[in-house]
Amino acid sequence: MIAVNPSSAKRRYLIVGPAWVGDMVMAQSLFKALRAQYPDCDIDVVAPGWSKPIIERMPEVRRAIEMPLGHGALGLKTRRALGKSLRGEQYSHAIVTPRSFKSALVPFFAKVPVRTGFLGEQRYGLLNDRRKLDKSVLEQTVQRYVSLAFPTTNGVPDVPFPQLTINSEQQRKVLERLSLNLSKPVVALLPGAEFGPAKQWPAEHFAALARELVADGYSCWIMGSEKERELGEQIVSKGVHNLCGKTALADVVDLLAATSHVVSNDSGLMHVAAAVGVPVTGIYGSSSPKMTPPLSTKATVLSSDISCSPCFARTCQFGHTDCLVKQAPMTVLATIDRQGRR
Repeated sequence: MIAVNPSSAKRRYLIVGPAWVGDMVMAQSLFKALRAQYPDCDIDVVAPGWSKPIIERMPEVRRAIEMPLGHGALGLKTRRALGKSLRGEQYSHAIVTPRSFKSALVPFFAKVPVRTGFLGEQRYGLLNDRRKLDKSVLEQTVQRYVSLAFPTTNGVPDVPFPQLTINSEQQRKVLERLSLNLSKPVVALLPGAEFGPAKQWPAEHFAALARELVADGYSCWIMGSEKERELGEQIVSKGVHNLCGKTALADVVDLLAATSHVVSNDSGLMHVAAAVGVPVTGIYGSSSPKMTPPLSTKATVLSSDISCSPCFARTCQFGHTDCLVKQAPMTVLATIDRQGRR
């Protein structure tokens, strides 16, 4: 039997969060589901340091606890030390969203009484509330996260959509710093995809779309990290601003909220855009919108029906990425026209 400290009825959750931007945004749906059931619960999230600007925009979370290890690192001593340092918090419940062995170590060392997660890499001693994942029932990543908020994982849970808060003053400052204005409606172009090139709509398609948008009276902002700066230069033209590498993640949240529309690959920033409430066109190649759709009523999804897609590969095994190449710029433009201008 799983024992919970009876001296406190208030639930205190330690959540081990995902290691990707999009997944962290989707994890907010789990936090919302917990708060809907237990309005006074505390939620702390263990996550990589880069994710703090995202977590800070989630009002459901009390604090972010940095995991001082890189992606994939075991770091047993570090995880043990972090877990022991958290024992004084007296968490009543832990939820581990990743399925790896190492991700379950911190709650175990923190001696959290109830430790919930899906069966993964032999975690029988680390988790004491183990769930079997039926991917045929829980098709979407976000459904899997939200199901962990409930006593069982039977059936498909209702999913509250992520909703990141906006800092209006910081938005004003970053617009001023980058000499951007909103005199014209803005379409943000997000050409990057951390997973790999099999998820990236061609740069020449983004460039063609940008030219059409500027001719139609829009301004375009290309957004991404320093890694996408060169990619952005392949897209930039008159009326198109390459902001890649010029913004922190918190800046991107606020800037996306100022746009009229976002065009994106299936990437972490696509999920950020959906979570700030702007219309989104998501272009899918090697991945599937059935698994990771943009969580918004204002989203349009474009995906290929060719036989090899989705393949879930980082690079195209055939070398043609037809699943993306055949998504024409004018098709994307039509989705923006249907949404209208904000």
